[in-house]
Amino acid sequence: MSHVVHSTTTTTTTRTERSATASKAYAAFLGIGLVLLIVAPLFFYPIFLMKLLCFALFACAFNLLLGYTGLLSFGHATFFGGAAYFTAHVTKEWGVTPEIGILIGVAGAAALGLVMGFFAIRRQGIYFAMITLALSQMFFFFCLQASFTHGEDGIQSVPRGQLFGLIDLADTTSMYYFVLAVFLIGMIVIWRFINSPFGMILKSIRENEQRAISLGYSVARYKLGAFVMSAALAGMAGGTKALVFQFATLTDVGWQMSGEVILMTLLGGIGTLIGPVFGAGLVVTLQNYLATSQFPVTIITGVVFMVCVLLFRRGIIGEFYASRLGRKLGFEHRR
Repeated sequence: MSHVVHSTTTTTTTRTERSATASKAYAAFLGIGLVLLIVAPLFFYPIFLMKLLCFALFACAFNLLLGYTGLLSFGHATFFGGAAYFTAHVTKEWGVTPEIGILIGVAGAAALGLVMGFFAIRRQGIYFAMITLALSQMFFFFCLQASFTHGEDGIQSVPRGQLFGLIDLADTTSMYYFVLAVFLIGMIVIWRFINSPFGMILKSIRENEQRAISLGYSVARYKLGAFVMSAALAGMAGGTKALVFQFATLTDVGWQMSGEVILMTLLGGIGTLIGPVFGAGLVVTLQNYLATSQFPVTIITGVVFMVCVLLFRRGIIGEFYASRLGRKLGFEHRR
């Protein structure tokens, strides 16, 4: 009996030590990452960096649904592009400030998520994915025909405006740090969400939905809540992206955009907080530096995806967490 108690105590102590080590490692990595993001405009083109941050937030929002709830959506471009249209329209036509424009985009994306999620969560697996794709295509054709989206021309010459009426975002440096602030706010919201009791229930639904139902949880309600939250955060990324590039087009709501965010998440690592950031960075970097070359970007991206699927089945960050170094640092317990 004493041997069992001693073994249990030792195991608990080891887990505590690993958790403490992982927390320190996380803090160190996050601190280094934040410093790099702050000084990045000194070494890289700010527009490229802003695009990377927008798509990183988009991928993290998608991962909230896929990685932590187990729901594969093929329609997330609806929220990303829809918010881009909403933000671009109210900023250009109504003259609202950029922060209000993004909030309106987030609210619009959340509303779209509520409607789409209401129908989609009634099914599971491939049926769920196909319903989200079908509804997303319906929204695409709506944007193609609606007057406020200007059809194939899109909404162009969107003014960045002044943040809180004080900071002129026409200045690229000011715009970059505004986008960085939006990205950090989004990441903090995601971190708090997945580490809350609500997030723990979502993980239990992902692992064993029937058991969660037997414990008395309203699974449909939790799925819908996760869907709406993911849609709202994707809308935050889309609205910010519309201000960065000063336009919103049909490309933002096309099914290809949904495919890109799935690719980013898979490359980085499903169910990891920072994995989608690395996945988005890889895809955006390839697109940026191969755009002016003679190499077909889609083929190169596809090859990279195939290599990662064959060699890094958990994604880049997922494989690191599962490696000997990752286990030693305790990352395997903090997925």
